[in-house]
Amino acid sequence: MKKIKYVFEALIIYFIFFIIKIIGFKLSRKIFPTIFKKIGPFFKSETIIDQNIDRISRGLASYDKDNIKDKMWENYGNVFIEYLFLSKFKTDNSHINIKGKQYIEKIIKNNETTIFISGHLANFEFMSMELTKMKIKLATIYRPLNNFFLNPFMEHLRKQYICKNQIKKGIPGIRQAVEYINKNYSIALMVDQRVSEGKLLPFFGEDAWTTTLPAQLALKYKCNITPISIYRIDDKFEMEILKPIEVTNMENNEENKIKISSEINKTIEIMIKKDPSQWILTHNRWK
Repeated sequence: MKKIKYVFEALIIYFIFFIIKIIGFKLSRKIFPTIFKKIGPFFKSETIIDQNIDRISRGLASYDKDNIKDKMWENYGNVFIEYLFLSKFKTDNSHINIKGKQYIEKIIKNNETTIFISGHLANFEFMSMELTKMKIKLATIYRPLNNFFLNPFMEHLRKQYICKNQIKKGIPGIRQAVEYINKNYSIALMVDQRVSEGKLLPFFGEDAWTTTLPAQLALKYKCNITPISIYRIDDKFEMEILKPIEVTNMENNEENKIKISSEINKTIEIMIKKDPSQWILTHNRWK
């Protein structure tokens, strides 16, 4: 039954991709964000989205839940379009403003290895793309799509335009990441989603299964952790490389692994709170 579902899902998405390619980038950007805003709620649980907004906005005097949801769906629509025009963004820098370049310059100058961490904000794929454009030696860890009819196409796009060194999430992927670190490559991964293995740590005031992989790699191989954020501002982006979390002088033990992972969660919270509408509110992190 699931295979039939994936077939229909893939056919619909490939058809939409076909339409987008025909009408072009500019017109698609005017049309599809609005379409996603209208049809998105029929495909994803409104309950999960509402609960996530309430968690993120806890403590605020007021917040416009409907506006946050509308902007989230519009962002999804834009990301959908941008996947088909990655070649445009790969060769052009006018779409993005990057802050914190001094941290990248230091990594390159000193031939350092770092663990880049972030969350699924705006078009999160652009972060690895921009790092490679800045000549960072990089490998990225990714989670394959559940739909195996769509995944080969997405893997092709990622390898060709985002980062050629793609590591599939899992035990073999961790070994591969270690091989890259030993070759003095930096590793990039998203740390804002639910994991099946990890630690229950606070995230927006509630315990959530949290990956400890960045902390494990950083402690064992003596490299710092560098957070990155990205936000959509109208038709452009603002990306910021934040001050690294210093790890190189810390002992490799369980206490420090939990301490670092908790700090990472707090860092991701700050990123999301800045503009909740740009996060993947459809994901049930606390399941």
